[in-house]
Amino acid sequence: MQDLENTQYFKVEVEPENGVKMILSEVYEALSEKGYDPVSQIVGYIMSGDPTYITSYRNARGLIGRVERDELVEEMLKEYIEKNHWKR
Repeated sequence: MQDLENTQYFKVEVEPENGVKMILSEVYEALSEKGYDPVSQIVGYIMSGDPTYITSYRNARGLIGRVERDELVEEMLKEYIEKNHWKR
């Protein structure tokens, strides 16, 4: 039975420097070049896990498949927090 009295901690293994950023950048560019809305497509992929949201153009689907979806969310959230100066 689960202990509901304590907060669970979630720790993501650290990806090599700029690995996730590079992959997101490559995927974003490939989606843009193919005429898709990259934000909508990446969100669709993260929410569903369905790789068909990502084009296979420039191996974008293969690249994004190398990264866990929670790592993508973590990287985007970290960037958003830093950009908005929320970091302590």
